[in-house]
Amino acid sequence: MRKLLIVVDMQKDFVDGSLGTKEAVEIVPAVIDKIKSYDLKDVFVTRDTHQPDYLTTQEGKNLPVEHCIEGTEGWELDKNIAAILDGATFINKPTFGSTILVDTIKSIYEKEEIEIEMIGLCTDICVVSNALLLKAAMPEVSISVDSACCAGVTPQKHEAALETMRSCQIYVK
Repeated sequence: MRKLLIVVDMQKDFVDGSLGTKEAVEIVPAVIDKIKSYDLKDVFVTRDTHQPDYLTTQEGKNLPVEHCIEGTEGWELDKNIAAILDGATFINKPTFGSTILVDTIKSIYEKEEIEIEMIGLCTDICVVSNALLLKAAMPEVSISVDSACCAGVTPQKHEAALETMRSCQIYVK
C-alpha cells in the first residue's frame, strides 16, 4: 500500500509572518522529521495562494489580513521546510480546500491502494477543509492527521478541528 503525505500550507505567513503563531513555529522541526520519513514522490505540498486584490475577495473581507500573496516572501514555504522538498508535488490553492489536490490524489487511488497522512497549517481552516474533501471523495481511504505536526489559529481551535475530524472518521494521531 502506498502511503502519501500531504503538507498543508507551511508558508512563512502562517509560520512566523502576518498570521503566524508560536504553535506554528514550534511544529516546524516535527514537520521536517515527518517529511524526511517519506519518499518525496509521495509528498504533496499545498500553498495558500492569493493575488494582490486579496482584500477585495470574500475571504479578504472576512479575514482582512494580507497573507500568502503569490510571489511574496510570505507566500514562500518556511525556508527550512522548503530546503528538503525537492521532488515533492506542489499544488497552489486559492482558498481553504483544494479540488485540484483531491483530483490529484484520487487519480493515484484509482490505480493503487493508498493511505493518506496530513500535517500542516492551520488545523482549523485548511487542514480540516482538505481532510474532509479527501474523505468525501474517497470514503474508503484511511486518512490520518498527525496532531503534533499541525497548529491551529489558537490551541482551542486546533483541538476543535481535531475533534471534528475524529467525528468524520479521520484518524488523529
